[in-house]
Amino acid sequence: MAEELISENAGKTSGHLTKSLLAVAFLSSFGSSMLYGYNLAVVNSPAQYIKAFYNETLFERHDRTPDDHLLTVLYSVTVSIFAIGGMTGALLVGRLVTKYGRKGTLVRSTMLVFVGGALMGFSRWFRNPAMVITGRFITGVHSGICLSVVPMYLGEIAPKNLRGFLGLVPSIHICLGVFIAQVLGLSELLGKEEHWPLLLALVVFPTAVQLMLLPWFPESPRYLLIEKGNIHATIAALKWFRSKGDIQAEIEEMQEEQRSLSSIQTLSVGRLLMDSCVRWQVITIVVVNIGMQLSGIDAIWFYTNDIFRNAGIPEPHIQYTTVGTGAIEVIAGMLGCFTIERVGRRPLIIGGFLFMGICCAGITVSVLHQAQIPFMSYISVGCVIGIIAGFCIGPAGVPFLITAELFKQSHRPSAYTVAGCLNWLSNFTIGFVFPFLQEATGPYCYLIFCAICFGVAIYAIFIIPETKNKTFLEISQMFASRNKIPSEELASNGHLKMALMNGYGTLGIHEEK
Repeated sequence: MAEELISENAGKTSGHLTKSLLAVAFLSSFGSSMLYGYNLAVVNSPAQYIKAFYNETLFERHDRTPDDHLLTVLYSVTVSIFAIGGMTGALLVGRLVTKYGRKGTLVRSTMLVFVGGALMGFSRWFRNPAMVITGRFITGVHSGICLSVVPMYLGEIAPKNLRGFLGLVPSIHICLGVFIAQVLGLSELLGKEEHWPLLLALVVFPTAVQLMLLPWFPESPRYLLIEKGNIHATIAALKWFRSKGDIQAEIEEMQEEQRSLSSIQTLSVGRLLMDSCVRWQVITIVVVNIGMQLSGIDAIWFYTNDIFRNAGIPEPHIQYTTVGTGAIEVIAGMLGCFTIERVGRRPLIIGGFLFMGICCAGITVSVLHQAQIPFMSYISVGCVIGIIAGFCIGPAGVPFLITAELFKQSHRPSAYTVAGCLNWLSNFTIGFVFPFLQEATGPYCYLIFCAICFGVAIYAIFIIPETKNKTFLEISQMFASRNKIPSEELASNGHLKMALMNGYGTLGIHEEK
């Protein structure tokens, strides 16, 4: 029976961008990744109204006006608690994707958005600042889960020649979410004092669309075969996503990966960190995920209006300048998505970080001299735009993509847990510390970001290999010499004969004699 199902699809090796693949990529990103971008930027435009709300409610409860420092701390908590929620969600990823699958986790996690959105939407009605902070935390948990699960899901359903393209679809939606938050935050739309709770609560609408449609799509074929051993469900999922081509080759590649694993059980985070066979892969995801957040991009997103104000942009023009940067984010994200399979991962991540580092240094220089040279204020705005464009073209999405590519099935969930936690911890650090860092060091704070960007670029130049058009097993073998894996151990995996599938859907592994 299994052989008949496969033979129906015999032909040339699958690698086509089908409607099913494109639909699931956009749908999973629309209700998850886009919300992450939206929540990053949505607190920027109504900042003064949120602070005023905190001021009013604290005065009502304690009969005294809080000082500016306390309001700054409360607003910083509101901004950064989203990252604490994200880190909490990232810690749950390994357990959830193992138990419920990739698609199953995305569907179940949508409930968090409805709870968080309701708390933020009704916070002003109940006169309760804690509802805003709690709602931000809960939506952060959702983003922490989905920021790892979406690229994991797309990386596993994509043919190897399209893995880069589909892997960067979430980053486009992150940029799109930022842009939508900036547009809706305009004073002509929802950027009014009476509308800020609605602005925060709008996250429920994309999630509702995802909840209605995503359950109709199949689970990850790799998860179904390697972790569940369900060959018939795997074939059905591949037929859905491929529609034409040779799925036999893909199933054989999955089986080869399965045989290369000492166990098909998912490794714990502790075992991943102790596994010398993936030491350099772990170091790589640590470097790129910390570097991604400490590059300064979150400081730009969280405090764009303040940065433009300090650069001398007239107050009425700031919101429109911010929206313009959002449009550039989307364009840069699309440019990265449509070029990654042509130029590869390394040029995008190296070029992106180098360009961001140059622009960070440019902000410091321009802000220091804008009092003496008026046009320097426009240079600083150009550098902000440059940081955003450089980030969205590569560093925004490639770290999530290569986290999937650098690890085999048994290691991948824990790798995403580690990457996600570090990503969100760095996000929280920047969101909370940046206002105080900027207050203490002024424009020199961007030199710290500059050094981090250059450091990640140098690491990528010397350590990270090109993974374009490689199978997961081939990528793991590229790190073998650096991880000092004996060649005979690799050879023993390489000489295994392709497994045969019997009519009952089980795998029979036969070694060459």
